[in-house]
Amino acid sequence: MCRNIRTLYNFEPRATTAEVDAAALQYVRKISGSTKPSQANQEAFAEAVEQIAQVTQHLLDSLVTHAPARNREEEAAKAHARAEIRFGAV
Repeated sequence: MCRNIRTLYNFEPRATTAEVDAAALQYVRKISGSTKPSQANQEAFAEAVEQIAQVTQHLLDSLVTHAPARNREEEAAKAHARAEIRFGAV
């Protein structure tokens, strides 16, 4: 489940709200062991996702680096090349 969480910091353009929300959702799914909570747990699940997304955004806004921002397309191409080496032609 968690392999969909990607590094969100130090990219240009910055991580979107949707990316932060998706990472928070994946995190809550992983630690709860549930991809879809029961109706009894729906509210707690949604609240956890919202709170984690807020804390994540705060973290990303607070971090400081002197390294140049990475390019999303270049990083995706590197990941694709690593996948080809590991799994063969994709």
